[in-house]
Amino acid sequence: MKRNRRMRILIEGSRDIPKNLAHEIEKNHSLEIIMKPQGALTMIKMRETAKKTLFYLGEVLVTECKVKVSNQVGIGIVTGMEEDLAYQLAVIDAAFKAELSEINEWIPLLEEEEKQMIAAKRLDAAIIQKTKVNFETMDV
Repeated sequence: MKRNRRMRILIEGSRDIPKNLAHEIEKNHSLEIIMKPQGALTMIKMRETAKKTLFYLGEVLVTECKVKVSNQVGIGIVTGMEEDLAYQLAVIDAAFKAELSEINEWIPLLEEEEKQMIAAKRLDAAIIQKTKVNFETMDV
């Protein structure tokens, strides 16, 4: 599972999942906190559609953390002030980089969470679709 997909599931999905996965690593492995969770500002890069040029839209507050597990550094970055989640993401990232045995059990769990997220988004889209007005069928 690619890192981008994994992080999206962990950030957008249930908060219990990253909490439980990080706790499992803490229990079974020694880890070192390289950088405690702390706030930072980062620039938001956007692409202008007509000329295809990059520009900076503004800044966003993020929380970032770095940990080391089995000589592999993991990074957790999340928007807003979410210190616990940033730490948990860093631990999980380091576990995947170190290819620990626990990750084999995590992938089906993450895939199931992704299916639930997709189903919830489809349900929300269907509810919104019911409220749309079709102007072509209206008598004017």
